[in-house]
Amino acid sequence: MAARLIDEDPALAHEHALAASRSAGRIAVVRETVAITAYAVGDFALALRELRTFRRISGRDDQIALMVDSERGVGRPDRALEVGRAVDRASLPTEVRVELAIAMSGARLDLGEPERALQELDIPELDPDTAYPWSPGLFAARAAVLEELGRDDEAAQWQQRADVAAAALGEIDADSETIEIDEIDEIETDEPAEIETDEPADDEASGQEDGPGERA
Repeated sequence: MAARLIDEDPALAHEHALAASRSAGRIAVVRETVAITAYAVGDFALALRELRTFRRISGRDDQIALMVDSERGVGRPDRALEVGRAVDRASLPTEVRVELAIAMSGARLDLGEPERALQELDIPELDPDTAYPWSPGLFAARAAVLEELGRDDEAAQWQQRADVAAAALGEIDADSETIEIDEIDEIETDEPAEIETDEPADDEASGQEDGPGERA
């Protein structure tokens, strides 16, 4: 129920998640759901507590980016960076690695470090010519940092890439395909892009960033 409601009514979704936690509080997915809905309604302290519990019960780092963002939400960007650096990125699924890089970049912006925020996003998954499910968010995060740096032309270019990638991915099953984007700089965002689809790349082939946004 919470999953169905979170986009249209996050407060109601949170109520359902809290109700579930009262009867099934030792189930990892229940605590994860409470954390996600708490984050959605802006209760970052509760989100952090529930994320830590989820991590302890499940032994997984799937929500590490949300932990970093929740630390930002309670006003601790330095702690957010510590949390993000403490995980082994090689063990994370590709999409989680990308989300973590975006969250780490946001923490750098919180600290007034836009150049380092940009460096956090210089990861192998930042492919301007191919749209993966994580590409729109990654491109948009880079655009936000470039705008913060006053590099408005580059920011507009990356935001256009984000818009084109999002539109193209909406036309296919993004979980099973990737999209080659040709001459993306010349594509108008209000016109459908001509795209070429490929099989998804292997996670290992996308590489790993040794060192890693804005919060939604």
